[in-house]
Amino acid sequence: MNLKPIRNKKDLGEALARIDELIDVKPGAREYDELEILSTLVEAYEEKHCPISPPDPVEAIKFRMDQLGLKQADIAKYLGGKNRASEVLSRKRPLSLRMIRNLHINLKIPSDSLLGLG
Repeated sequence: MNLKPIRNKKDLGEALARIDELIDVKPGAREYDELEILSTLVEAYEEKHCPISPPDPVEAIKFRMDQLGLKQADIAKYLGGKNRASEVLSRKRPLSLRMIRNLHINLKIPSDSLLGLG
């Protein structure tokens, strides 16, 4: 086990390659500690250097529609009608609080995603 801090993308690549080699190691095995430590180091590096932007609310809706096999007409009732659904999905109208609430309750889309908070 040759562990070192991850300071750049080269170090990150090496750590990820090693994690890939160790990914199937069973808990209790000698290499399992190395896998846990490398995973923690990678997570810390990525949180600092590779932040993930909050999801776009319209993309969150489209993703959930795709997951459930829904069409625009299927979600119109949650957005106030077909015209509103069209306007929201084409980004011509922002989501209202009522729309967010309906999508969250009925389609189980996380409210943070609908608010763009990630």
